Amino acid sequence: MTESNHFYETFQPSHYDLYLDINRGTKLISGKTTITGNASQTAIALHQKFLDVSAVEADGAAVDFKLDQSAEAIRINLKQAGETRLTVTYTAPLTDSMMGIYPSYYEVNGEKKQIIGTQFETTFARQAFPSIDEPEAKATFDLAIKFDEHPGETIISNMPEVRTEDGVHYFDTTMKMSTYLIAFAFGELQSKQTKTKSGVTVGVFGTKAHKANELNFALDIAKRSIEFYEDFYQTPYPLPHSWQLALPDFSAGAMENWGLVTYREAYLLLDPDNTSLEMKQQVATVIAHELAHQWFGDLVTMKWWDDLWLNESFANMMEYVAIDAIQPDWHIWELFQTSEAPMALNRDATDGVQSVHVQVEDPAEIDALFDSAIVYAKGARMLVMVRSLLGDDALRKGLKKYFEAHQYGNATGADLWSALGAASNLDIGAIMNSWLEQPGYPVVDAQIVNGQLTLKQHQFFIGDGKDAGRQWQIPLNSNDSQAPAIFKDKQISLGQYDDVRSRLGEPFRANVGNNSHFIVRYDETLLNDILAHLDDFDAITQLQLMQDLRLLAEGQQISYASVVPLLKRFADSNAAVVITALYTLANNFKKFVSPDSTEEKHLQQLFDQLSAAQVKRLGWLPVAGESIDDQLSRPMILSAALYAQNEDAIAAAHQIFQDNQAKLATLSADIRGLILSNEVKHYGSAKLYDQLLADYQSTADGSYKANIRAALTSTPDVDLIAKTIGEFENADIVKPQDLRGWFRGVLANPKGEQAAWDWLRTDWQWLEDTVGGDMEFSTYITVTAGIFKTADRLVEFKTFFEPKINTPGLTREITMDIKVIESRVALIEAEQNAVNQAVADEVK
Repeated sequence: MTESNHFYETFQPSHYDLYLDINRGTKLISGKTTITGNASQTAIALHQKFLDVSAVEADGAAVDFKLDQSAEAIRINLKQAGETRLTVTYTAPLTDSMMGIYPSYYEVNGEKKQIIGTQFETTFARQAFPSIDEPEAKATFDLAIKFDEHPGETIISNMPEVRTEDGVHYFDTTMKMSTYLIAFAFGELQSKQTKTKSGVTVGVFGTKAHKANELNFALDIAKRSIEFYEDFYQTPYPLPHSWQLALPDFSAGAMENWGLVTYREAYLLLDPDNTSLEMKQQVATVIAHELAHQWFGDLVTMKWWDDLWLNESFANMMEYVAIDAIQPDWHIWELFQTSEAPMALNRDATDGVQSVHVQVEDPAEIDALFDSAIVYAKGARMLVMVRSLLGDDALRKGLKKYFEAHQYGNATGADLWSALGAASNLDIGAIMNSWLEQPGYPVVDAQIVNGQLTLKQHQFFIGDGKDAGRQWQIPLNSNDSQAPAIFKDKQISLGQYDDVRSRLGEPFRANVGNNSHFIVRYDETLLNDILAHLDDFDAITQLQLMQDLRLLAEGQQISYASVVPLLKRFADSNAAVVITALYTLANNFKKFVSPDSTEEKHLQQLFDQLSAAQVKRLGWLPVAGESIDDQLSRPMILSAALYAQNEDAIAAAHQIFQDNQAKLATLSADIRGLILSNEVKHYGSAKLYDQLLADYQSTADGSYKANIRAALTSTPDVDLIAKTIGEFENADIVKPQDLRGWFRGVLANPKGEQAAWDWLRTDWQWLEDTVGGDMEFSTYITVTAGIFKTADRLVEFKTFFEPKINTPGLTREITMDIKVIESRVALIEAEQNAVNQAVADEVK
C-alpha cells in the first residue's frame, strides 16, 4: 500500500493519554488512548495495525469509524472540525516479531523467563496504540501501564515513574516527541546508575542472566558520552534520565528511544575482564551513536523519512567524534577508516544503489531505507567532509543554532545546511547536494597528459553501470596547495607535472587522509612515484592506496594480477589499519580459487609468507603492555596463518584449546574464536559440537556466543552441518535476531553452501513469517549475494528471487544483488587465470 498523503495533514495531535494493560499469560494488550489535537477537516484518520478497535469517541460522544487495514488506518468522521479529544478503546496482540510491544526470552539457572520491551521505529507504534504515527506529528505523552506483575519486577520508560495506584504505573509527561521514540520495558531487571556533571541520571539495565560487572563498561561510556555531547552541542541533555536497556531479543543493533535507549545485549553488556578491544570499541561506538541521537533525531527530528540520513548519518559521524574525545588512546577514527569507509565505497559502486536522500512513502519501503552502507556509512563520510571544510568551531556554532531553531520540532536537510552555512559563510548546501541527491561516487583519474598533471572525474562502478554524466563537488584534499579545494569540473589541469613535482618535493596525492568519498586512479608514472616512497607515508595513506587499488581491480579498471606483487610490501607493518587493509585485499583473492585446488594451495602459501614473521613477532597470546595496534592486528594475522594451513599455527591453536578445554569461556577473547574454529575444523567431533552448542545455550556472553556460532558453522562434517540447519527454526537455540549470522556462517562454508541455500529457498515463507516485518529481512538476500560467485549460482539466484522483485521493501535489494553476483562472475571469468598465475609466481 502507498499513502498518498500524510495523516498529519488532517489531524495534528498535541497530547496523548496512553493506558495499556498487558497480560503476558494471554499475550493480550487492552488499551485506551485519548488524543487531544486539531482536526483540520471532519474526515480524519489515525494509524493502527493489528488493533481490534471496539469504540471511538470524539469529545465524549461515540462516532462512526471504519478500520482500513490496507492503509493501516482507522477512518473517522467527526461532526465538526477544530480542537478535538478522541478516545479509542481496543485490544492488540503481544507478538514475537520483535516489533511493537513484544516479549524477550532468556534463561536464568535453567529457568525460562521473559521481559517485555518495545520497538516502534519505523512505523510500529501503531501496533501498540492508535496515533498519527509519523515523525512530524510530535506531541506530549502521559503513559500509564498495568501488567501481570509479580514481586521483584521493574518497569522503566522514557520519563521517570511518578506514582503507582491500583497496580497502574504512571510516568511523567514526556517532552514533545515523535511516536516512534516512545519506549517502555518491564521484568526482572538489574541496574547500575550514576550522574553526569550536569545532574542527569544515567543507568544501565539488563536481565539477571548477566553478572553485575557486565554493566560497568556501558555505564562509564554512557555517562562520559552525554557529558561530551552537552559540551559539544552546547545544548543541555533535555530529560531527567538516560536509561540504557539490554534486551535479549532485539532486531536492530540499538534504538535511540528518548531517555530509554534499547540495545541487543551483545552491544551493551560485556565482561570487563575478557572482551576483545575490537568488541569494546564496537560497544562504545554503538552507545555513543544512540546518545548522539538524543539531540540529533530526538530533540530535533527529521520531518519525514526521506531525511532519515539527518538522524543516522549525523549520529554515525558523532559516535567517532565522541569516542575519540573520551577515549583518545583508541585512535577510533582508524576504525572509521577500516569499517565505514570500505562499506560505503563497496556498496555505493553498484549501479542502482539508493542515494543518501530518498523519496519514500510506503511503510515497507521506509524500512528498506535503512541501508547501513549508505544512510549510515556514506552519510557519515559526507558529514566528515563537511566537518573538515567547516572546522569544529563553525560546526558547533551552527549546530547550536540548529537546535535552538528546531528543538522539540522537525527539520529537513536544508535546515541543517542553512544553520551550518550561516555559521561558516560557506554554501554547504550547494556542495552537499551533489553527494546526497546522487547515488554513487567518482573516481578521479590523475594522469600526465602532454606533460600536464590532469585530473578528471567520472562515476565509478563495480560491474556494469550506466554513466549518467554525474558530477560532484569534490573536496580534493590534495597535497598541492595550488590545487583547488573543491574540484567541481569534469577536468582540470594543475600545470606542468615536472613543475608540480619539483614544487611539492614528494609524490602528488589526492584525498590525503581518505576523508572524502572518492577514489583515485593514478597513472603508471604517478603510482610508481608513490610506491617508490611508500615507507615515507603514514598508515592511512598506505591503507588508502590498498583500498583504492582493490576497488579499481573490482571495477576492472586495473588488473587484480598487478596488485599481487605489492602485498608483501605491507605485510610487516606495525599499524593495525595497514594490516586490516592488507588482509581485506588479500582475502579478495580467495574468490579466484576453488577449495582444495592447486591454485588454493598457492594462495595459502602466499598467506603463509605474508603472516609468518608477524606470527613469530606477536605470538598467540596477548602480552601485558602491548600496543593497541598489536592487539587489533593479532587476530587478523593468526587467521591468515590458519587459512594458510600452517602446521605450527594449527598445532599451537590445538594446544591452547586442550590446555583450556574445561574453561573455554575464559580463553582470551581476542583469539578465542580462532581457537574454537580451528578445533572444529581440524579436530572436530559430534561430542565437541554438542559441548559447544550447550555452551552457546547456557552463556549470556554475546562475544562468546558469536565465537561459538562461527566455530560450529565452519564444520566440514556434513552431518553436523545438517544438524546446525535443523536448529535454524528452533528459537530456543537460534534466536531469530541471530539467525542471519548462523545462516551466513553455513553458507560461507564450502561444505555447507548447498545445504544453506536449499534451506533458504525451501523455508523462505517461514523466514518471511518470522522476520518479514523486520528491517533486517532484506539483508538475507545481501548475505547470499555476498557469497555466490559462479554462473550456476547466479542462475539459481535469479530464478528464486526475480519472481519476488516487486515485493515492497525487496525490489532494490534483489535488483542490486543480481548485479553484484553478475559483476563477480564476470570478474572471475576475466581475471582468474592471470591472478592465479601471479600468485603462483609470487610464492616460487
